[in-house]
Amino acid sequence: MKALILIIEDEHAQAQILQYNLEAEGYQTKHGATAEEGLLLAKEYNPDLILLDWMLPDMSGIEVCRQIKSHPDTESTPVIMLTARGTEDDKIRGLDVGANDYVVKPHSIKELLARIKSNLRNAGIGKVELAYADVLMNTETHRVTRNGKNIKLGPTEFRILRTFLERPQKVWSRSALLDRVWGADIYVDDRTVDVHIGRLRRALNKDFEKDLIRTIRSAGYALDKDD
Repeated sequence: MKALILIIEDEHAQAQILQYNLEAEGYQTKHGATAEEGLLLAKEYNPDLILLDWMLPDMSGIEVCRQIKSHPDTESTPVIMLTARGTEDDKIRGLDVGANDYVVKPHSIKELLARIKSNLRNAGIGKVELAYADVLMNTETHRVTRNGKNIKLGPTEFRILRTFLERPQKVWSRSALLDRVWGADIYVDDRTVDVHIGRLRRALNKDFEKDLIRTIRSAGYALDKDD
């Protein structure tokens, strides 16, 4: 599955260049041109990584980073600050509010891609083995087990479960799941998500008392053993 990268950048041309290069590398992208838009997209789509410009028209990147890292749905999301401010003090300010990395403009796209891959790897995105509670998944063999029992899943249910396992306990809206599982360029009705969640639920919970999939009214779904 393609990792989703959110770009929060007010310079349209710069954002387009980033999107072009990231999508050429196989990533999905979302773009927010303001801090407000970026924060809404981060909450809605649960990106795997955020590229955040320091200078935004409505709020500083420092404050945006602070808000991202203080929200439970995005606190573990890697944030790479993009800025022309390259002094040691500026870097320390960014890292102090939770930024995971810091890239000074102008930068080479090769360097940025390398840092993105490193941060995604450190966050566990793209791992072969995924686990939560008593569920294990091998993303290469497509084998899924729960407490040692083999679970048979269709391809769509497998992708939904993989999304959940990569971000356990995070709430996924229907629109975010549609983008992540089906892709942003494919039209699928929101209710289709409910159908596949139902299939996943039945397969995952058969012979088990604990339902690991939590439904959050008017919000979406989460994989949560503590519900």
